[in-house]
Amino acid sequence: MSQKINIIGSGFSSLAASCYLAKAGYQVEVFEKNSTVGGRARQFKKEGFTFDIGPTWYWMPDVFERFFADFDKKTSDYYQLEKLDPAYQVYFDKDDSILIPGNLNEIYDNFEKEEAGSADKLEKFITKARDNYDIAIKDLVYRPGVSPMELVTPETAKRLGRFFTNISQEVRKDFSNKKLRKILEFPVLFLGAKPSDTPAFYSFMNYADFGLGTWHPKGGMYKVIEGIKDLAESYGVIFHLNSPVEKIITEKGKAKGLVVNGKEHFADIVLTGADYHHSEQLLPEKLRQYSSNFWEKKTFAPSSLLFYVAFDKKIKNVSHHTLFFDSNFEDHAKDIYDDPRWPDNPLFYASFPSITDDSCAPEGKEAGIFLIPLAPDLEDTPEIREHYFNIILDRFERITGQKLKSNIIFKESFCVNDFKEAYNSYKGNAYGMANTLFQTAFLRPKLRSKKVEHLYFTGQLTVPGPGVPPSLISGKLAAGLIEKNEKK
Repeated sequence: MSQKINIIGSGFSSLAASCYLAKAGYQVEVFEKNSTVGGRARQFKKEGFTFDIGPTWYWMPDVFERFFADFDKKTSDYYQLEKLDPAYQVYFDKDDSILIPGNLNEIYDNFEKEEAGSADKLEKFITKARDNYDIAIKDLVYRPGVSPMELVTPETAKRLGRFFTNISQEVRKDFSNKKLRKILEFPVLFLGAKPSDTPAFYSFMNYADFGLGTWHPKGGMYKVIEGIKDLAESYGVIFHLNSPVEKIITEKGKAKGLVVNGKEHFADIVLTGADYHHSEQLLPEKLRQYSSNFWEKKTFAPSSLLFYVAFDKKIKNVSHHTLFFDSNFEDHAKDIYDDPRWPDNPLFYASFPSITDDSCAPEGKEAGIFLIPLAPDLEDTPEIREHYFNIILDRFERITGQKLKSNIIFKESFCVNDFKEAYNSYKGNAYGMANTLFQTAFLRPKLRSKKVEHLYFTGQLTVPGPGVPPSLISGKLAAGLIEKNEKK
């Protein structure tokens, strides 16, 4: 009889792991506390509008293709992709923006227009970034973080210096134009840390950005979740919704199953894709690997204040993805990482999926998603949320030259308290643990418990790190460890 595995949570990493494990012959059951699968990648629908609650950027399409290819499938078997052109737009002030085209040669041209000689510099920078991408995404990130020797290869030995310089240094030695610097430093924000704290090796994110482009799954990112769930169910995975896990059952230092809604569900193996810190709280204290002090000392990726806004007209002078860098980047970064507080003048991001995808809003109307990155664990009240909505909408109106407040049909918000309540997120972080030099690969929390047999972890707080593609990879790594270590 095949072994049974209970999985906590149904985010990208848990879903991916469930597919690999079920394909390998395990009996897999997934327990999700919310009413739909997806973890942080859920969807919100109202009055004909559709919003992705969590991730809105589809980068690294090769990682998704590689995942589905492991099951002899293609992404197109589950959802349809469109490459965005422009990929996104960056505003620096009123009537002052730069478009990032969907074509690399056009990006070179746009850089050259801003700073003479920057096209050649960018080409060299992207060549190095592609080199890093080939090493990282095609090799290193598919290693389980068990040993530091995983990072030691002939290729990484040649590039050791890239781990001990940072993205900011790498960008600023070649580019003097402040706008271009901001654009080149932007992609590593997906890794959850300041560019000045992110190793230069992570410039592979710039290749993911400019080289591979930005894509949109028709119907939103949730279509990807639905596709992976369909794949999992085709292999016999069983999903339990509205099923918050109250306890990981242990006996003599071994995981034996879960307590869900007061009922025991026994299994041979437990894998948790829920927040790592929360997952360990489901164990007796003596069986937890990491102390409160451990978590306190770690650098976490930001939380976010998000607004989901329905407009009764189409929005002008914006792209599907639009970044507002009209305030001081360094000041906002300090408010997140150095001296946590609500920012005085925040940078923000806006997404209008209905520009590309008419399924996201009724005809003639627009679905808008606004995001402000924040330090985790800040005070979160309705009054503070409303104050910041007014701040960013005032700036949005001024910069894009249009009035919108009277055109709002409805708006909903999501912030620190919601991340804690909906996802048991440590301090309400949105993206997990940042990928700094000392929080990379084998230095991250482990995929396998060192104190409880048959207990494993996956997701953004473990290997390889934050983001949707890394979460898919994390699910594969955790499943691989289970197959390696749990064979009877």
